[in-house]
Amino acid sequence: KPGGNGRPGDAQEETNLEQNMFCYQCQETALCKGCTRMGVCGKTPDVAAMQDLLVYVTKGISAVTTALRKEGRSVSAQVNHLITHNLFTTITNANFDKEAIVSRIRATVDEKQGLLAQLGHTDGLPAAALWDGSGDWEAKARTVGVLSTEHEDIRSLRELITYGLKGLSAYSKHANALLQDDGEVDAFLQRALAATLDDSLSADELVALTLETGKYGVSGMALLDRANTTAYGNPEITRVNIGVGKNPGILVSGHDLRDLEMLLRQTQGTGVDVYTHSEMLPAHYYPAFKKYPNFVGNYGNAWWKQKEEFESFHGPILMTTNCIVPPKDSYKDRLYTTGAAGYPGCRHIPGGIGEEKDFSAIIAHAKRCAPPEQIEQGEIMGGFAHAQVLALADKIVEAVKSGSIRKFVVMAGCDGRAKSREYYTEFAKALPHDTVILTAGCAKYKYNKLPLGDIGGIPRVLDAGQCNDSYSLAVIALKLKEVFGLDDINDLPIVYNIAWYEQKAVIVLLALLYLGVKNIHLGPTLPAFLSPNVAKVLTEQFGITGIGSVEEDLAQLVGPARQ
Repeated sequence: KPGGNGRPGDAQEETNLEQNMFCYQCQETALCKGCTRMGVCGKTPDVAAMQDLLVYVTKGISAVTTALRKEGRSVSAQVNHLITHNLFTTITNANFDKEAIVSRIRATVDEKQGLLAQLGHTDGLPAAALWDGSGDWEAKARTVGVLSTEHEDIRSLRELITYGLKGLSAYSKHANALLQDDGEVDAFLQRALAATLDDSLSADELVALTLETGKYGVSGMALLDRANTTAYGNPEITRVNIGVGKNPGILVSGHDLRDLEMLLRQTQGTGVDVYTHSEMLPAHYYPAFKKYPNFVGNYGNAWWKQKEEFESFHGPILMTTNCIVPPKDSYKDRLYTTGAAGYPGCRHIPGGIGEEKDFSAIIAHAKRCAPPEQIEQGEIMGGFAHAQVLALADKIVEAVKSGSIRKFVVMAGCDGRAKSREYYTEFAKALPHDTVILTAGCAKYKYNKLPLGDIGGIPRVLDAGQCNDSYSLAVIALKLKEVFGLDDINDLPIVYNIAWYEQKAVIVLLALLYLGVKNIHLGPTLPAFLSPNVAKVLTEQFGITGIGSVEEDLAQLVGPARQ
């Protein structure tokens, strides 16, 4: 129930002698309160400490860049990219490599010292902006983590904003990789980060900043959508093979399409096939990738099944972003990382924005491996991003007006390993036959292989793509609002039953709230970082609620099945 979880103070008291860390940024956080000994994700206390310190120095440098802008000075794209890369590094399941995180802290402190020298004065800057990196970093980290904000509601709002900004940073970084930037998004992200250090801000002011974060979340997703479609074309309806070929292969997971493009280009004529995994599946929907004959299909399911699926794939795996599960020894030597991703003992492929990465090592590795073991066969359909769906607008409007389609149910977001997430499979199975699921993100793996059929040729699962393609779902809703001549987006025959796991889902949620969407069901649990009072605000102002039983939620969101 709203407000019934997310009490970090309780978690601290219950483990006062044994607490080695505190993190509650993801849905799987221990007891829905906070991970205090070891991250459920596999993050160790020393890595958690350095992530806390990296966030702290990133907030510090953001305070400096915000002050520079107030003085009329410019901030370089290099500094903007440093900040977004830092935040992306701390997203759940992105980087477990302590040394890589330490290196980013050191680089950020050095950059910050140079920026401080450009300021006319440093009066009023927070301590994070002035810290020069001296002293014991482990000790410093213990003083700057989540629980350093004592007031529960202020802490809750600061973390809600910070996690939204982490999600925004991920989308910005993907756009940056395609040489697309939005200076206003960068300036806001840094201003909002700095604001989480400002003890003068009230809870009401932080609530307003939370909604402003949603506004820039829409801008950030629009930026990435523009970057992706400019580079690779508009996604189109595509049937994706889920079987395997006879050649050795490389499995690409994560979200970065630029990495995939470089790998596909470098594997031509090598005899090595390329497959997508989890959130990389929607790459198959882009026209530009269809020209590569060795781009075989999608292997496996959502991120949390990777231990079994990476083992049976036999070839090397490239993790382009977050969603790493600590690997088994049986395939750890086949796991490569790049970008913001990292895992100790796994090989990291370097390369910055605008640089051509060298994938020769992973290609050579693939040639030594057996072909992937088949675990499924057949095809799945996707490619229903906004351009494709709007091309079907007349057909969709007619189906709604005729009653063939009663409701669209947005079931976007994340998948995860908790048994409670089976709710989403059962909910999809139980939906009446006059409803259509709109989805994006890895949440789709709970139902995208179910035989749900179609309505007059319109599939009952419309997959828009990756989690960032939730923007497509917003564009579709706004266009339908216009087509139907409605004043309120909530008058559309669209309801929301969204699963969340990590911080990119947080920015999507805040973006929907900014657009005025109400009565979102959010599960499988409400975020632990929502204090009871903050959860109450979200409930009263926006109608956000947790999930109940399948039967209860069907009745509330859709109504009874028609006879």
